[in-house]
Amino acid sequence: MSVCALLAGRRQKRRRSSPADAGLADAGITLRGVTDLRLILASASPARTKLLTDAGIAHSILVSDVDEDAVTARYGLTDPHDTALLLARAKAEAVASLPEAEGTLVLGCDSVFELDGEPHGKPYEPEIARERWHRMSGRHGVLHTGHWLVDCRDVPADADEDVALDSTVGSGATIGAVASAGVYFAQLSDAEIDTYIATGEPLQVAGSFTIDSLGGAFIERVDGDPHAVVGLSVSTLRHLLASANVQITDLWGQ
Repeated sequence: MSVCALLAGRRQKRRRSSPADAGLADAGITLRGVTDLRLILASASPARTKLLTDAGIAHSILVSDVDEDAVTARYGLTDPHDTALLLARAKAEAVASLPEAEGTLVLGCDSVFELDGEPHGKPYEPEIARERWHRMSGRHGVLHTGHWLVDCRDVPADADEDVALDSTVGSGATIGAVASAGVYFAQLSDAEIDTYIATGEPLQVAGSFTIDSLGGAFIERVDGDPHAVVGLSVSTLRHLLASANVQITDLWGQ
């Protein structure tokens, strides 16, 4: 796994207190734990939320309304690694700007598949997915998953940014990292490709494949963190949380 971290700075000190849990409930957010330390996943991906749940990490879900195509067009990015990080940041910061996110940690994620140096997101259309699979069959590419964490907890007005804060107060951190893993595909027959496309699974996932569902049968090897291929690297999340003075164990079983 290749992890490239980028510290983007600190948020301005917040002067308002965090919202009550009732406010989150009104927004349609279901908390999986009742604690002072809350993580919001800014993603609609069932695979990501299942991964966090299986890892024992308490979280809620609040999906951003970020237009991915508009964001990438605005910045003119073509590098798959940078695109994954940019989109993860856009999603995290969009949710972090909402009142419901006050007092929480917000995590945004986005995955981009790289083949022959070109970025590939979700295909949406069967014809596009089929064309990609004919290119990927018997070859390998790289799946880049961007992660962006925004600490929306209150920061003491007199906090010294050079002094590590404990996990009971905000750090003001806004930080990102990319976890990349090589994916090696089996040689597929036309019938296998057509049958897989017909399931609809590859249409809504980056790169037109999954590793944790039907598509796993067509992946022979992964070089790197398999969680990154699913869409969220728990080990990368651990490092980001540490940058916000939070231990990942603080979110276990809450």
